[in-house]
Amino acid sequence: MGNIFVWSSLLLFAFFWREDPGQTIDRLVGDAVAAKKVPGVVVRVQRGEKVLLEKAWGNRAVAPVVEPLTVETIFDLASLTKPIATSTAIAVLVDRGKIRWTDKVVKHWPDFAPFGKDQITLEHLLLHTSGLIADNPMKEYEGDRAESLAHLCKLKLISPLGAKFRYSDVNYIVLGEVVSRVSGKPLDQFCQEAVFAPLGMKETLFGVSDPALVARVAPTEMREGKWMRGQVHDPRAFRLGGVAGHAGLFSTANDLGLFARMVLAEGALGKTRILSAKTVREWTMAREIPGGFRTYGFDMDTAYSFNRGELFSKRLSFGHTGFTGTAIWIDPVHDAAVIFLSHRVHPNGKGDVQRLRGLITTEAAKMVMPTPVEPKVKTGLMVLRELNFAHLKGKKIGILTNHTGVDNRGRSTIDILQRAPGVTVKVLFSPEHGIRGELDQAVGDSVDLATDLPVISLYGARRKPTREQLKGLDAVVFDIQDAGCRFYTYSSSLGLLMEACSEAGVAVIVLDRPNPIGGDRIGGPLTDPGAESFVAFHRIPTRHGLTMGELAKLYALNRHGKEKSFPEVNLEVIAMKGWTRAMTFEQTGLEWIAPSPNLRSLPAALFYPGVGMLEFTNISVGRGTDRPFEWIGAPWMEPFAVIESLKSMKIKGVRFMAHSRTPMASLFAKKPCQGLDIIVEDWSKVDPMELGIGLALSLGKVHGDIWQVGKMEKLLVNKAALAMIREQKPLDAILASFAPGLLEFEAVRKGVLLYP
Repeated sequence: MGNIFVWSSLLLFAFFWREDPGQTIDRLVGDAVAAKKVPGVVVRVQRGEKVLLEKAWGNRAVAPVVEPLTVETIFDLASLTKPIATSTAIAVLVDRGKIRWTDKVVKHWPDFAPFGKDQITLEHLLLHTSGLIADNPMKEYEGDRAESLAHLCKLKLISPLGAKFRYSDVNYIVLGEVVSRVSGKPLDQFCQEAVFAPLGMKETLFGVSDPALVARVAPTEMREGKWMRGQVHDPRAFRLGGVAGHAGLFSTANDLGLFARMVLAEGALGKTRILSAKTVREWTMAREIPGGFRTYGFDMDTAYSFNRGELFSKRLSFGHTGFTGTAIWIDPVHDAAVIFLSHRVHPNGKGDVQRLRGLITTEAAKMVMPTPVEPKVKTGLMVLRELNFAHLKGKKIGILTNHTGVDNRGRSTIDILQRAPGVTVKVLFSPEHGIRGELDQAVGDSVDLATDLPVISLYGARRKPTREQLKGLDAVVFDIQDAGCRFYTYSSSLGLLMEACSEAGVAVIVLDRPNPIGGDRIGGPLTDPGAESFVAFHRIPTRHGLTMGELAKLYALNRHGKEKSFPEVNLEVIAMKGWTRAMTFEQTGLEWIAPSPNLRSLPAALFYPGVGMLEFTNISVGRGTDRPFEWIGAPWMEPFAVIESLKSMKIKGVRFMAHSRTPMASLFAKKPCQGLDIIVEDWSKVDPMELGIGLALSLGKVHGDIWQVGKMEKLLVNKAALAMIREQKPLDAILASFAPGLLEFEAVRKGVLLYP
């Protein structure tokens, strides 16, 4: 219970931004040391050439005798070896023209080829998408180094090349061997000559044997009755002689600070340059992988990104962690770096700094960032915080959210509520695209690695929580950014959650957010009675002009517009402050966060209710391209004829331009497609329904013998409207036919509006 109390205190202090970040760091680390989560910690925060904080807490050793920790302590970096040594060495060899990022491993290590490994590239290894196992068995390291490496050549792929992100020590052991073979020198020697010595990193080395330096090394655990002190902790690196691509490096906070300054200066430190700026940009740029983003050596935005904290950018900053308790995060936006060094495995391997590293980086970010400007609009989450979480005090809650559930400083709803005083978070629920909004497929149950909370998927085997999954909860909090379109499934997940909670006697609390395409305009046909589905939860028009809080009130009032569909639900909406119906999203002062992988921009969100209606037909709506929902195309499409038809309709607020693309995923994947870009000319005049129906009429007119108009019914959900499109009725007539339904909806809608 004592440790639980201490960690609760740590989280509370990190949440309330009421004291100087340096004081908060002092408190966080001090309490972690007191709780014996870690024997000691060194933190260094730097911006440019200025060190803003460098301090040591706790002890270097607690056994066999106690030794106070100092900032000069040398730490076993564990997996920080990967970016600091191995990937940097690869970058140097690329810069010197000795290798390319896309070289196949077999070009430099022919024996590596068997069992489908002949197509693995250095890029696959650097990004952990090689398909190789994370760690091969320890028994394969019982021989000498040559025998151990020979076992790597016998490995088989356990997943298709490039199909899965699997963090793997094996990947970097292979990379270390490639460095040795290409340079003609052992990895440690090459790194010393090409990286560490030129940068003045005098105390960065593979293994520490000099007695004067050993005395400053933080010990880890015991091996064969002796303390590991200067001897690598990682067992595979140890059996490889202490030099391996994945682990084995030792260093200090000062030396890592020099390394970070080199990276931030794009390859140079003072007058010494070890890499060209071009290579550094290639090395550190964001690269999309299954489940997130990484660079060639650093983490950016994956399930391993805990130490990024809550404020640094997910796509513009990068870093890494080490098993022994080390971490680094580098932020080019603010010319800053945060270095966290600990030996949490000392003395018994049971320490824990996973959350602490992230909390420290969050506080460090406050030291290097300007004070954020308060947005004009405060979301329901921000209002709830202002009210000191009064609505949740003493409650056990679940949270249905995803990556869009953040405040104006980028802090997630999950983290904020988990740290809120008097609130107990028991379970997380995830909608379509998963808890992190990255998946375009069915999502399974999981555990959130950042909080250890169970994550129950509502877009897989089930679409709403079961009574058992809600058991013991007082309320479920809903906080997701919607897209303002009936067939965008987050609103359906809200409705189904309300159904489940009403049946289980659990309250629903909606933290409201803006409708990103405005709250003053509605359009499209009403869902046909009895045709409701997961993409048409309520009898509402395609563009409904409501926020999620207002939709929840509508659902509670009556789901189908005429009669109650579930027992009365205990619903509470935490309304926004400052939002008005006529606001465009950019006027809110909030950051746009793509609510799903293919709704990346505000224009795409605006077009989505119209362009999205075409999705289940045989036309690409841009998934797998750089302009989803801002481009349509097909191998058979004649774009100029379609554009001429669109021009004749005088569709307002947009223009069209022929543009061929090759989608890399979804419909027509890897097939060249002719198509057209949709470009906003006047946001205020764009009517997505006019656009979508116009596109449908033009496709039918030009390609009526090929285009499968009947499949529009799945998202249009209105047989009369589909019939008019089939019959090529005039665009104005089709839009006018929606008017009676919109009047019916408007009468109900007035009763749930929360904002002027």
